[in-house]
Amino acid sequence: MAGWTIHQGRAVHLGLDNIDTDQLIPARFMSTPRAEGYGQFLLHDLRSDPEFPLNRHRDVSILVAGRNFGTGSSREAAVYALFDAGFRAVIAPSFGDIFAANAVNNGLLPARVSDDAQAELAAFLAAEPAEITIDLNTRTIALDDRTFPFDVDESWRTKLINGWDDIDLTRQHADKIAAFAACRAFSEPWVFPTASD
Repeated sequence: MAGWTIHQGRAVHLGLDNIDTDQLIPARFMSTPRAEGYGQFLLHDLRSDPEFPLNRHRDVSILVAGRNFGTGSSREAAVYALFDAGFRAVIAPSFGDIFAANAVNNGLLPARVSDDAQAELAAFLAAEPAEITIDLNTRTIALDDRTFPFDVDESWRTKLINGWDDIDLTRQHADKIAAFAACRAFSEPWVFPTASD
C-alpha cells in the first residue's frame, strides 16, 4: 500500500456514537469477493434514509464520527468498506481497538481527538462538508483557520507514512536482527541445529 504524510480532502460529519463493525458492513454482504469492492455496502442499512450524510455527499474522504467508532467484532471488512468508499481517515474521540489496528494496516488513519475538538469539527461540518488537511508529521488537523491535535500510536504513524504492514515494521530492524543472530550463533552454537540433526 502507498504511504502518505499529508492528506487533503473533504470531510463529512456522521453524528452518531457507537457505530459498530456490523453497521459499517452488515454480515450478509461478507460473501462478496473483495475484488468487487466493499464501498457500496458501507453503512448500508443506515443509508436507506435519503438525507443520510453519505447519500448527500459522495466526494468525501474524511469521516468525522462520534465516540466508540468501529466497536464490535474484529471484522476487517469494515475497514475495507471505508477504504473502498474512498475514505482515508476517520476522526473520532475513541475507536474500537481491533478496528483501529485493522485501519492502520490498510492505510486508513484512525485519528483520535478530544471531545471538544470533535464537537467543534462537527459544528463546522453540520451544514456541508469542508476541506480538511491532515498532517501525520505534526499530528494535526487543519480546518479553515483552526488547527486540532490528534493522537495516533507512533508505530502506527510510521506504518501509515511508509505504507508498511507489520512485517515491514519488523524488517526495519533487519540489520539488528541479523547481528543478534550472528552473535548468538557464535556465543551459543549448541542452540542451533547442525546439518546432521
